[in-house]
Order: sequence, then C-alpha cells, then structure tokens
Amino acid sequence: MMRKIIFILVAMFLGVHGGAAGADDYKIGVLAKRGAIKALKKWKATGEYLTSQIPGATFEIVPLDFDQVNPAVQNSKVDFFLVNSSMFVTAKIRYNASAIATMINSRQGKALKSFGGVIITSIDNDDINSLKDMKGRSFMAVKKSSFGGWQMAYNEMKSAGIDPFKDFSKLEFGGKHDNVALAVLNMVADCGTVRTDTLERMTAEGLIDIEDLKIINQQSHPGFPFVCSTPLYPEWPLAKTEKTPSSIAKKVTEALKQLKKSDLATRNARIVGWTDPLDYNPVEQLQGSLNVGAFAVNSK
Repeated sequence: MMRKIIFILVAMFLGVHGGAAGADDYKIGVLAKRGAIKALKKWKATGEYLTSQIPGATFEIVPLDFDQVNPAVQNSKVDFFLVNSSMFVTAKIRYNASAIATMINSRQGKALKSFGGVIITSIDNDDINSLKDMKGRSFMAVKKSSFGGWQMAYNEMKSAGIDPFKDFSKLEFGGKHDNVALAVLNMVADCGTVRTDTLERMTAEGLIDIEDLKIINQQSHPGFPFVCSTPLYPEWPLAKTEKTPSSIAKKVTEALKQLKKSDLATRNARIVGWTDPLDYNPVEQLQGSLNVGAFAVNSK
C-alpha cells in the first residue's frame, strides 16, 4: 500500500511539474514591430525548432507590442523575450533579465550583427538638408521605446543641439516603421525616422521607392549595406527573465547556435543565425545620456 501511495504522489508531481513524462511549456515574447500576424509568421518556426530540439519542452511565440513588453517581463508572463536592444537594457536594469544570444541578421547577402537609424524627408523638401534644417518642422518616429525608430535619431538630434520636444512644430509617433516612412513620403510629416533596412525592405515589397526619400545626416559604415543616419549598435538579443532557469536557457542557446542558414527557422526569420551576446553597454550609455528607458525621469 505504501509503495502504491508513493507511486501516485510521484506521478502527481511529474504531472504538475513536468519531467520525462510531460513537457515544460515556455513562452518567448517577441516585439511585434509590424504587427502580431507578421511576427508569428516570422518567428513561429523558431519556436517549433526549439520544441523539436529540446526533449520535454515546448516553446510558444507570443507577439508583444511596444507597450506590452515591460509588463510581460516584469510579471513573468514570458520566459524568454526577443526585443530591440534598448528595451532589453531596460529589462536588464529594472527586472534582472539577461541576454543569452544575439541575432545575426541576413540582409542583401550579408550577415549583420548591428543596425542603426535612418532620418528621412521627402526628396521634394528642398529646404531640409541637415538636422538643423528640421527645426520648426513636423517629425514622426515609431514609438518612444523604439531604438532604431526613435532613440538613435533622438541622440543625433541632441548632439546637434536640437530638442525634439521643443524645436519641432509637431512630434508624433506612428506606432510602426512602415507608417512613418509612408507618412514622410506622403508629406503627412516633414521628417521622420525608422530603423535601418526598413526603406530597402519596403522598396523591395513595392510599398515605396527609396529614391523618393532624402537621407538626413547620412553616415557611412564600411560593409554595412543600408542607408544610415546614426552610429551602429548591436542587434536584438534573445534574453531570459530572472525566473527562467539557467539550465533551460543554456539548452535554448545551444540549439539556436546549431541552426543552419537553410533551416526553416532562419529562412522565415530572415536571419543567418545566433551568436554569443554582444556588448550592450553602448546602448545603456545612450539611454543614460537621453534619460530614456531604464533612466527615464519624465515622459520623454
């Protein structure tokens, strides 16, 4: 009788807590900068790949908009999360999150570990040719928490002596990178900013013609294939929340590093693969200089 009771208790424990007889479920929050449907299309195969590679575990992709990321991490609604570099730094400082890998993007046949921001105006705006020319004009960015779609450009403006919260006739946030590019192209906003590769991607999709836009504060980075207005910063990290066991994080990292360019997960995500976490100190320094993210002291 005692053996039977012990067996039942063990079975109940395994049923509740997982183990060889059942799967542990893990949620991977993904910043859906172009909407939930596109985020799932891009990353669902990665969740399926991890499920196939790590016995006894299943992985679900959870699209998050910009405003959902911090609450999801803070309240442990996700176990892992893939967000822009600045949002990761905020989660690292506020909620003790830690990066486990950095994404290697695949664009125009190149493997890219960094990205930047692009500041744009319509090619027909003859009076806007530099950062200082934007004073008194209307400006659109993506979100205040968008790294490539706001904070990078904000840092360049600050260095040029521009306070976007005072010096623009209007400052708006379009919510998505595509919205900003279209607003500037259609002169709904005089100027705007998006992350690098947005304009080239939208041109390839037939949504815009990059030749109809003018790049402000253009910078050249050897080997980097996209128009850019800012320094380059490390690509998006995959991070774990404080409560996520290091043991499963290690398995996830090992599995991701084994991905091949030909695998469905990498092809759908349009990446080359994953590498060890890069140095995100430059991102933290930018946040500190702007008082944004983890260093925010007001509505900016």
